[in-house]
Amino acid sequence: MRVPVPLATCSVLLAVLATAGCGSGRKLQSVALSPASADAKSFPNGEVPFAATGTFSRPPSPVTLTSKDVSWCVGGDTGACPGNIDPGAMVDTNGVAQCRPGFTGTVTVLAGSGSSSSPMNPDGGYSLKVFGAAQLTCP
Repeated sequence: MRVPVPLATCSVLLAVLATAGCGSGRKLQSVALSPASADAKSFPNGEVPFAATGTFSRPPSPVTLTSKDVSWCVGGDTGACPGNIDPGAMVDTNGVAQCRPGFTGTVTVLAGSGSSSSPMNPDGGYSLKVFGAAQLTCP
């Protein structure tokens, strides 16, 4: 026995599949992190949750970005993420940053996408093409 599917349900399903299959042509144009700066000693266990918001070339925009959208690292203002070099802090795939024990100073937390090609040297890291930056102060 076949169960009839209402025409409206079919239309919605086809529209969703067509949009997913065709590619939207949306391009990430910029990323903003919040908070823009944070002191690790002001957060429980020194764990600072950063959030990334992306502005795209087409709606919907701006939107909150997830680990599926961006990569996180502790790096430099130019979007460079170090390879096997310890920058004094770490950030996980969800944007939660924490200072390394014994490190005192300020580091730059980055979230972005479009990393350039892999470096020849693993210590060289990679660079993000579109990224946002925030400052983390370690006590």
